[in-house]
Amino acid sequence: MLVPANKSFFNDFMMSPFDAFCDVPSSNAKSMPGLMKTDVKETDDAFKLTIDLPGMKKENVTAELKNGYLEVSAHTHLESEDADAKSAYLRKERFDGTCSRSFYVGDDITQEDVKAKYDNGILSIAIPKKTRKQIEEKKTIAIEG
Repeated sequence: MLVPANKSFFNDFMMSPFDAFCDVPSSNAKSMPGLMKTDVKETDDAFKLTIDLPGMKKENVTAELKNGYLEVSAHTHLESEDADAKSAYLRKERFDGTCSRSFYVGDDITQEDVKAKYDNGILSIAIPKKTRKQIEEKKTIAIEG
């Protein structure tokens, strides 16, 4: 299960069921709405994330586990084209910088469990569902007499 025991199914903000996946976007992702759009799909045995990273190169994309969170980040740098002193940009909309998103996946997920693939600006990540070991309840038999 991906939601820690101390969190409700819906986040305190009651935004959507996706919030139960405990997504925490960075301020950069919020300011650049076209970056890191993410779909989360639940199957019987895994959660599958599809993250849009248009224009990003594979070598500039990282995914790592830290304290039960999967953090996906990407960075890009545009070379300056202002070689001509007679012209200047009036508007630049291409992204230059870093963006990241974090997803709570649980403390029992390991690096070896997570599978990731990057193809044509789309990062696909599969996170298996881990079942928590059931603690056997102590069952007492009533003794009559």
